[in-house]
Amino acid sequence: MNQDYIKPHNWSIIEEGYDKLRVKSSESLFSLGNGAMGQRANFEEKYTGPTFQGSYIAGIYYPDKTKVGWWKNGYPEYFAKVLNAPNWIGINIFINGEELDLNSCKSVDEFHRELNMKQGWYSRSFTATLLNGTVIKAKIIRFLSLDYDEVGAIKYEITAVNQDMSIAYHPYLDSGITNEDSNWDDQFWNTTKAESKGCQAFLEAHTLKTNFYTCTFMESGLFHNEEAVSTTPIETTQPNKVVHQFKKEINKGDRLTLVKFGGYTVSTNHKVDALVPAAKKLLQETTAIGFDSLLERQKEAWSQIWNMSDITIEGDVRAQQGIRFNIFHLNQTYLGRDSRLNIGPKGFTGEKYGGSTYWDTEAYCIPFYMATKNNTVARNLLTYRYNHLEKAIENAQKLGFKDGAALYPMVTMNGEECHNEWEITFEEIHRNGAIAFAIYNYQRFTADDSYIPEMGLEVLVGISRFWHQRATFSSQKNKYVILGVTGPNEYENNVNNNWYTNYIARWCIQYTLEALLKVKEDHPNDYERIIEITQLSEQETALWDQVATNMYFPYDKKNKVYLQQDGFLDKELIPAKDLMKKDRPINQKWSWDRILRSPYIKQADTLQGFYFFEDQFSLEELERHFDFYEPFTVHESSLSPCVHSILAAKLNRMEQAYNFYLRTSRLDLDDYNKEVEEGLHITSMAGTWMSIVEGFGGMRVLENELSFCPRIPKQWESYSFKVNFRGNIIKVKVKDKESSFELEGSREMPIKLNGKRLVLKAEKKTYAAII
Repeated sequence: MNQDYIKPHNWSIIEEGYDKLRVKSSESLFSLGNGAMGQRANFEEKYTGPTFQGSYIAGIYYPDKTKVGWWKNGYPEYFAKVLNAPNWIGINIFINGEELDLNSCKSVDEFHRELNMKQGWYSRSFTATLLNGTVIKAKIIRFLSLDYDEVGAIKYEITAVNQDMSIAYHPYLDSGITNEDSNWDDQFWNTTKAESKGCQAFLEAHTLKTNFYTCTFMESGLFHNEEAVSTTPIETTQPNKVVHQFKKEINKGDRLTLVKFGGYTVSTNHKVDALVPAAKKLLQETTAIGFDSLLERQKEAWSQIWNMSDITIEGDVRAQQGIRFNIFHLNQTYLGRDSRLNIGPKGFTGEKYGGSTYWDTEAYCIPFYMATKNNTVARNLLTYRYNHLEKAIENAQKLGFKDGAALYPMVTMNGEECHNEWEITFEEIHRNGAIAFAIYNYQRFTADDSYIPEMGLEVLVGISRFWHQRATFSSQKNKYVILGVTGPNEYENNVNNNWYTNYIARWCIQYTLEALLKVKEDHPNDYERIIEITQLSEQETALWDQVATNMYFPYDKKNKVYLQQDGFLDKELIPAKDLMKKDRPINQKWSWDRILRSPYIKQADTLQGFYFFEDQFSLEELERHFDFYEPFTVHESSLSPCVHSILAAKLNRMEQAYNFYLRTSRLDLDDYNKEVEEGLHITSMAGTWMSIVEGFGGMRVLENELSFCPRIPKQWESYSFKVNFRGNIIKVKVKDKESSFELEGSREMPIKLNGKRLVLKAEKKTYAAII
């Protein structure tokens, strides 16, 4: 049974009723972020029940030394831990001397949480009866500012319900924190200075090994009803902690409110000796604006984000809530302001997986950011990979490749591979192809012809060199083969000739050869510079072409399908629907040995290739491969339902497409994989957006023009979305019988609709029947 406690709502995530068994899951679901930092929805006050404390700063990590049974040559030296950062949100609270702790109260009633996605804030309210008999009402609201992305704010209000009472707020900073897991129980943080002055406090700490310097800061103010209380807190300073104590007697029915501003200044953005002055300046500016006015700015900032990225669905609240939840967290995680940052699989919601980027970014996230932001955001994601090219070449050298061959890491923070499972690190090499495809996809969508000559071509050359060297000539097959790999289906390790890997390897080489010719013709100066840097010769590219032209692809003539890998038909081909319920999910119930011998597919593998390269296959071929592989797919990767939804929509199997969409959009809200307490699946959320825009909307770039083939699930009355295509903003709305297209701006723009060419007029809707 999937969890179902989240209330359906178009714009909010709502939980009603306190249940300590749900606390960790809700800490994930109600997480906050602003692109520069984030935090799980931990209670501000002390909580002794099961909890997963988590605050995170973008780009800050620790190289936790790899721990394996025995060492193998080529193993990464470390696993990059996304670090739990010093805690600034904490506020211990004492009512008539007793500490507030929902885990030990006599009762907790009227408990209500809300994550308002439209306006970008998180609130919590409850009535609590403490062991000493006092009854209070609490109302808390918290947000992480988009305007000041190093600052967050909390307003914690307590009303005395049944008697006069003494209330003490103890806001604090704490750097004595640990991660949920570490390989060797290392100390990650070293605190060097704790400082307190008046209502402000500062903790200076840096990470060991990586030497990221931080200042965690806070400033608090007290309000009795609506009036500011002039008071200087009692301070307690410890090596890893600064606590301020505010205390006041209030009458029954009165309110006492603490407003706390806090956050981080970091050495990636400031000089080390300027961290505290920068924090003081931020506090001066934001406290002058005040909590309520800063919250209004937050609402306006989110309004601007939603104006471009919102998808509306009429007639299906659960579907609407799901897509907005996904879009909201994507924007909380990455806003594209800093090319040093990327999109981690858990974002700011947990520590699992480590690293800041996987191939998920290129395969799933870039389309979302390309279409809902300006070119700069997606270009920054590609620039991130260009800046790591030297490290990718080093990664390949560690595995025995040479002459500038580049293998991009499966998991990374700084370009070095830090994933320490050999079957992934050494073998899941298709990730290289996703990066090349993202370059192609970006240029195709944006028409930005400058990226490839400036940066992209060097990346493509390194990737193609890797594929050339990784392929082996088989005299038996008289073809080039790629041996010992793991494809997108991680339930098969160390297989030969994974079709998707072989196909994308060939495509990468062919695309690189085309790009070389185009840059030589259109950008001769860049071409000469790149040839000099890479020492590329015509003899080498001729060898590449030989590999691409003679690549082997396993094929079964009986079923008329490409085989996922050489030995796929040797398996016992029992469809997933015939598995017993007690065996699902197999990744939690079966041994790894049993999984590897099974036919079960974790996520789209061969079908991933049909998604990327659909223009190279007929609709009949897609249908044949979909019907062959989907029945064996157990969808135990968060990246699986979205691709299947898009392909099912293309095949006009709308009920199946809708069910896959609902699963991907509500993967975390309904906790399909029984692991949401570990954090959200951020990168797959972009696949949810793709399910609607590319799946139901049928959006593609065909013959250098934007194309749509819209369809609509029967459960919906309508849906709409906007895309930014080469500076043109197009609003698409699809109803049961017709679709409409509205162009913002002053220029005309041609599109294709169901294969026919239309010209959109500025500020004028164009209507057409849907097929």
